[in-house]
Amino acid sequence: MGAVNYLLDTCTFLWLAQQPAMISPTAANALNDPDSVLFVSDVSLWEITLKHAAGKLPLPDAPRKWVPAKLMRHQLQSLPLRQNAIFLSGELPMTHDDPFDRLLAAQAIDAGLTVLSPDTPLSGLGASRIW
Repeated sequence: MGAVNYLLDTCTFLWLAQQPAMISPTAANALNDPDSVLFVSDVSLWEITLKHAAGKLPLPDAPRKWVPAKLMRHQLQSLPLRQNAIFLSGELPMTHDDPFDRLLAAQAIDAGLTVLSPDTPLSGLGASRIW
């Protein structure tokens, strides 16, 4: 079938790293498929860093250390935020106003990725999503 490219939503990345039982069987199959290419967006790193700094996301170490270690452990590739995705995030339907989710959906659309996420509003923004 060939490689399939996935973008992990922020919560999916956190669950993979800390609570894998929270991941759906369908998403787990995608994560474990050797043909899958898995990405985590810089947008998720930004969200994790801000929530950790605000005391809303406890982590066993500072995000600067914890995130790169988890990316490496799970063989996840970093997805930089490109200008086109930023512009696209403002052009998507106004059905969901979370800026992080809008950017993730725009990145997925821009890069041709399927989002692994339980967050149904991402589909409403036009992103391909499975869970």
